[in-house]
Amino acid sequence: MTMDGNTLDLGPLFEVDSQASEDRWTLVFVRDLRHPPERVWAALTEPEQLYAWSPYTADRNLGTVGEATLTMIDAETSVDLPAVVRHAEPPTLLEYSWGTDLLRWELAATGSGTRLTLRHTVEDRDWLPKVAAGWHLCLVVAEHLLDGRPIGPIRGNDARNYGWDELHDAYAEKLGIAGTGWPR
Repeated sequence: MTMDGNTLDLGPLFEVDSQASEDRWTLVFVRDLRHPPERVWAALTEPEQLYAWSPYTADRNLGTVGEATLTMIDAETSVDLPAVVRHAEPPTLLEYSWGTDLLRWELAATGSGTRLTLRHTVEDRDWLPKVAAGWHLCLVVAEHLLDGRPIGPIRGNDARNYGWDELHDAYAEKLGIAGTGWPR
């Protein structure tokens, strides 16, 4: 995949699993990052950094408990979604609602950086490979940001230009979920 004439290395698939509970599904997504938990925490909580890599921006720093608004961005379109930060334990645990989804970011220091575990809970199992493909792209972009080499966010429909379809299919196979295609 290319970005401004440069090749964007998506790397291998990340470690993934799924868990069912009542009528909801949780994607467990694990990624090792080369940076200490404090730097990763800042990327997860500070609005300026979120804007540089994630599918949304926040109206405030997410490092404290309370209400927030996360604004989904897709080209010229943006949608505000209510959020509530439920747990914020810098720099190891961040949990918040995002519309009807629940995101739980767990950061563990490793000898060489941070093991990031994201537990993203959704209502429909078919969304798991979509979520995995999206977070894969976002975390590749976040790693560039943390490395001091920002490349700009890959959001919405533009993700299809950077391997989202291939990632989706690969994660669908890995999770044992029939390919469900682009979100509608």
